[in-house]
Amino acid sequence: MKIKLSQIARNTAIVSAFFLADKILGFVRQVIIVRQFGLSRELDAFNVANNLPDMLFALISGGALAMAFIPVLTQTLTIDGRESAWKLFSRIVNLAFIITAVIAIFVALFSDKLVEWQIGIAPGFERPQQLLVAELMRLNLVATIVFSISGLVIAGLQANQHFLLPAAAPSLFNMGQIFGAVVLAPEKGYEIAGFTLPAFNLGVHGLVYGVIIGALLHLLIQVPGLIKYKYRWQPGINLDNPAVRQVLTVLGPRLVTMMFIQLIFIVRDNMASRLETGSVSALTYGWMFFQVPETLIGTAIGTAMLPSLATLAAKNDWKAFSETIEKAIQTIIVITLPVAAVLGTGLGGVITSAFHFTNEQTELVLWVSRGFLLGLAGQCVLEVAVRSFYARKDAITPLWAGGLNLIVFTGLSIFFIERLGAAGISLADCLAYTSEAVLLLWLFKRRINIPVAFSKSIPRGLLAALIGGLVTYIVLGLIGSATRPVFASLFALFAGAVSVIPFVWKEVKQLARL
Repeated sequence: MKIKLSQIARNTAIVSAFFLADKILGFVRQVIIVRQFGLSRELDAFNVANNLPDMLFALISGGALAMAFIPVLTQTLTIDGRESAWKLFSRIVNLAFIITAVIAIFVALFSDKLVEWQIGIAPGFERPQQLLVAELMRLNLVATIVFSISGLVIAGLQANQHFLLPAAAPSLFNMGQIFGAVVLAPEKGYEIAGFTLPAFNLGVHGLVYGVIIGALLHLLIQVPGLIKYKYRWQPGINLDNPAVRQVLTVLGPRLVTMMFIQLIFIVRDNMASRLETGSVSALTYGWMFFQVPETLIGTAIGTAMLPSLATLAAKNDWKAFSETIEKAIQTIIVITLPVAAVLGTGLGGVITSAFHFTNEQTELVLWVSRGFLLGLAGQCVLEVAVRSFYARKDAITPLWAGGLNLIVFTGLSIFFIERLGAAGISLADCLAYTSEAVLLLWLFKRRINIPVAFSKSIPRGLLAALIGGLVTYIVLGLIGSATRPVFASLFALFAGAVSVIPFVWKEVKQLARL
């Protein structure tokens, strides 16, 4: 059957395809890194050192500004035309760059104190490891400054309904990191097709230089899109401009919301740093496995929907607005529940074979991954739920919901960590984000004043999850002892995925018509 794709569905397909390539490259990158460093103190230091620069990027020019910027930029583009939109874009880019550079300098100057502070980044690490974290974090800030521009270019192109180059940018970022892991970090060069790559023996520092190279590639790949849409940079900020002030009005609460989200990662690593060696990295890799379906489904749909939702909001077409949200949520619920069940059941062999972990290390990463996967539906629903508010330029509701999420996560982490260790932290993450998603959907229904139904797809999603998980478990049990773990795991995952297709096909077609 031929399915005609809507604009949102086409954009979702583009974003998902490149996100998949990004996740594959990210997985390859992590395999290379883990095989070089193992679950070591150096790798823990590298993973922890990423958190504060990532938080700064997310606050200044990543998720924060994208959510606040795209609705206003789309409105300007719809009403006043592209030239006015690009003027607004230049003003916000200039402002973001200045703020990012100032904060980056401050973080670099006080990085050592930020690491060792008891409520800071890694108080549980020994002193030499803390010094390494601070050094790597200062290097990471260079990439953050580059991202202060590149992240906004993504928003600018997406507001013009151009998703190809922004979707390709993360893959280029991963390629830069792979270059760092393969060429800059190791003592000996990798041999590929009889040719030995040069090696610079920079150790964990080489990984950070790869991050910087990846950030530059992330920006450069998008330049042709700016040329295509005739962007011309203009100096100045002009805080008196109504459109700039509107962006800042939405941005203020969004910054605080993103701070709450990023603080969850800080709290997570703070607690994990007090556990056994490798716990921080286990959470990092468990989150990586979780992020594959979450990005391909939730983030892809949410990213593709935001410009269209902002357009509907600018036109005050609330009926189409609510129908789009309703269909997206129903689709996400039915698809993500079985995906989580299948992955949580059959992922063990992939972890063992990819990273060459011991049985104990595999179990640790597997149970952490399962904790995250329990919240897959909630996190994917949240991607759409928050955008339903930002598209209407309501940044206050997601603000206090995000603050509540941080409180719930921290409390649950403290409760579970003594009982379940690192897996308890991922379980707390699942429960906190799912609760936030449910809260925002409830508020959406109360405020939209148009009948919407989100929960009617849950029973079919749960049935599909039960069948998919059971098929995966049975297939894994039948062939697991006679086959290499990775092949047994992949075959079982494939069988589980095939078994749920009849249950999710209706939602797949509905997604195509969003």
